[in-house]
Amino acid sequence: MSVSSGSSNALGDYLRDRRTRLDPATFGYTGSRRRTAGLRREEVAQRSNISPTWYTWLEQGRGGAPSADVLDRLSKGLMLTEMEREHIYILALGRPPEVQYKPIEGVTPRLQKVLDAMAHSPAFIKSATWDVLAWNRAAAAVLTDYGKLPVEKRNILRLMFGQSSLRAIQEDWESVARYVVGSFRADVARAGATEAIKQLVDELSASSPDFKRLWIANDIAAHHEGVKRLHHPDMGLLQLEFSAFAVDGRPELGMVVYNPVSSEDTEKVQALMERSRAAASADR
Repeated sequence: MSVSSGSSNALGDYLRDRRTRLDPATFGYTGSRRRTAGLRREEVAQRSNISPTWYTWLEQGRGGAPSADVLDRLSKGLMLTEMEREHIYILALGRPPEVQYKPIEGVTPRLQKVLDAMAHSPAFIKSATWDVLAWNRAAAAVLTDYGKLPVEKRNILRLMFGQSSLRAIQEDWESVARYVVGSFRADVARAGATEAIKQLVDELSASSPDFKRLWIANDIAAHHEGVKRLHHPDMGLLQLEFSAFAVDGRPELGMVVYNPVSSEDTEKVQALMERSRAAASADR
């Protein structure tokens, strides 16, 4: 019985290819003559904690589809990357593996350069749990100067429900808050991070009746694009069109970019950035 799709034995062919690419010496398998490259089947089976017979059957396309547990063992035994692990799931089961959320602490310098290249468009990168990991100067000047906050406070939900100044400048705080909570819930579920945000949800539910009410409502929203309207105490109404993007190859990250709606809005962003730059120079 074939366990593959697209060829007579796509999974077996792929496992065999990965096996023959591994250097036996790396794993301490030395001292015996080898007629073929890579690890032997029994060596992969040993590393994957499955029987040699079962592994042989998998390469031969016999025995039916392996379980998710077996595929995870094979991924470790063959030292597969996350992308390669996802590939064998699709070959064997016709679906990707369940999401395994892993918290992260920062972004690459290349991603930071992408943010910095948007001179007058506030932009930031957030995690699946909505921690702000990186931002540009425009975001610091217009939205929040995240660099002045402790790392644990750089969370969009904490800011939304914990800072009265942010609440005051929103044109329709109730609608914005409902949208934020619904989008947050969707991102967390998509990333498999439900357990990771339990403490945050408990804290906010205890400190903010508004958050508790919106969280209990169980609404879901799509965080893709829209218009943010801020009533700045000095600049007046500031309108920003926002778009949310996935970071290719980093499904746990999302980029949000705010573009001024009009030339007048652009001038207001520039003025706020100049003010921020002057304040930073005065502090030195």
